[in-house]
Amino acid sequence: MKVLRLISRLIVGCVFLFSGFVKAVDPWGSAYKFQDYFLAFGMEWLIPLAFLCGILLCLCEFVLGAALVFNVKMKYTAWGIMLFMSFFTLLTLYLALENPVSDCGCFGDAIIMTNWQTFYKNIVLMIFTLIIFIGRNKYPESKSNFYDFSVTGIAALMLLGVIYYSYNHLPLIDFMPWKVGNKISELIVAKPEISEITLVYKNKETGEKIEYTTKTLPYKDTALMSKLEFVEQRKNIIKHYEEAPIKDFFITDTLNDDYTNEIILNPNFQFIFVTSNINKANIKNLLSIIPFYDSCYANNIDFIAVSGSAPDDVYKIVKENNINYEFYFADETALKSVVRSNPGMILLYNGVVVDKWHYNDFPQWKDFLKNKDKYIAISKKADKKKD
Repeated sequence: MKVLRLISRLIVGCVFLFSGFVKAVDPWGSAYKFQDYFLAFGMEWLIPLAFLCGILLCLCEFVLGAALVFNVKMKYTAWGIMLFMSFFTLLTLYLALENPVSDCGCFGDAIIMTNWQTFYKNIVLMIFTLIIFIGRNKYPESKSNFYDFSVTGIAALMLLGVIYYSYNHLPLIDFMPWKVGNKISELIVAKPEISEITLVYKNKETGEKIEYTTKTLPYKDTALMSKLEFVEQRKNIIKHYEEAPIKDFFITDTLNDDYTNEIILNPNFQFIFVTSNINKANIKNLLSIIPFYDSCYANNIDFIAVSGSAPDDVYKIVKENNINYEFYFADETALKSVVRSNPGMILLYNGVVVDKWHYNDFPQWKDFLKNKDKYIAISKKADKKKD
C-alpha cells in the first residue's frame, strides 16, 4: 500500500501541475473558457471576473500539484485534492450529460477532450485521489514549516511569473492552430473521411461468398454477375473525418465580399494586424503600428487590419484618430484564437505563420528586414514537413 500511495500522489500531483501550467501559459484562453461557462449557465454577471477566475484556478491546481509531488502537509493537501476532484468530477458528469460547452478546458488548448473523455479521466484520477485521501495520515510528515511554505511559495511565484509574462507578451507556449510554423491554408479545411466499401456477393450455384470492392467488382462480366446474388455492403473506415482546426474564419469587407483565400494563400509576405474588439483596444497601440504600415506600403509588402467589431465602430475610431491602414472584418471569437493580444499582429509567408506579436512587442521595420531570411526558412520548413 505504501508504494500505491506514493504512485497515486505522484500521478495526481503531476496531472495537477500540468493542468495548471498549460492554463497559465495562456491566461486569456482560460478567461475565454470561463466566459463560455458563465454564458452556458446563465451567469453573465460574472463575465468581468472571468480573467481572475482563470488565474485562481490554474494557481490552485499548480500549488496543489506541487504540494502533492513534494509531500507538503498531506493531511491538508489530501482534503484540498478531494474537494477539488469531487466538485469537478460532478461538474464534468453534468457537462457530459447536458453538453452546455463542447470542451471543459481542463488542459487548456494543449489537449482537447470531449466532455465524456474528461469525465472518464476524472473517474480514473478520483480513484488515485481516494487512495491519497484514505491514506492521508500515513504519509510521512514533511521536513519543516519552512520547507512546506518554500515549496508552495516558489510554486505560486513561478506560476504567477508565467502568467505575468504571457499576459504582457504572447503565450509562453502557443497551443493554438495559428502558432508559428503552421500552414493556415491546410488548417481551415476539414479532412474528409477515407473509407473502403466491401461488397459481399454469393455465388448462386456454389453458395460461395465472395468479397469485392467497388474497383474489383466484375460488373462488365454479365455472365458472372448473373450468377451472383448481393448479400451485404460493409464500409471499412481507414481514416475518420476530422474537423478543421480553424473554424468559422472568414475575412470580408463591408460589402461582405470574401477575401480569405486571397490573404491566406498569398505567396509573399502578408501582415495581418488584428483587433478582436476595437472598442477595448488602447488607441495608443492602434496608432503605434502606423509607421510600420507606412514602411510596408512604401515597399509593396501586403498589410491589412482585421477587426471583429462592427464596421460603424471601426470607422468611427479610424476617422477620429486618422488611422490610414485598411480594415477588413472577421468573427470576434475566431480572431481571439489568431493572436492573444488586442491589438496584435501576425506575419504569413506563403500561407505559413512565421511570426506573431503582442502590442507590447510590435516590430520596427529594421527588425523585419533583419529576419526576412529566417521567415522564409520557417515557411520552407513547414512545406517540407508537409511533403
